[in-house]
Amino acid sequence: MPIIQTVASDQATGKVAEIYRQIEKAFGRVPNALQMSSSSPGMLEQQWQSIGYYMNHPTLGFPLLTMVRMLVSQENHCDYCVGFNAAMLINQCGLTPEQVALTKQNPAQAPLADKDKAMLLLVLKAVSTPEAVNAVDLQKLRDLGWSDGDILDAVSHGARNKAADIIFNAFKIENDF
Repeated sequence: MPIIQTVASDQATGKVAEIYRQIEKAFGRVPNALQMSSSSPGMLEQQWQSIGYYMNHPTLGFPLLTMVRMLVSQENHCDYCVGFNAAMLINQCGLTPEQVALTKQNPAQAPLADKDKAMLLLVLKAVSTPEAVNAVDLQKLRDLGWSDGDILDAVSHGARNKAADIIFNAFKIENDF
């Protein structure tokens, strides 16, 4: 049980109930990862909008973003997020458990196209050692066809995930998958 009060789906009212209906329509239920923000309706709304933005991103694909979340969470020791995203890679992206394990061990071996793999590695570098990112790193991504907006969005996704890991670990999110 989380140590912060959350709102269960059957007890939600107002803005929280409205957002929960949207979440249930998209996912069939409200995962604990989203319930974690329910004590602050504005935060829940912001989180849901961010999820929608990335779900419909024109260039950053679902497998890439899922790997970003899994690997950032692995570094932050957020077991909930590592397991949740690993399950999505297997169940929704068609990766094998062995491919997911290899990706966790060595992100450079992730089963992604070279362009996506380069973005994944830059995001991981930016999240773990931001001061080490340089203009050459960004130019390599541009040369592969990424725009500066794509790079900013991808790094922002990794940074937001790091913040989510802190929240989930601090408030003891329960596994629900």
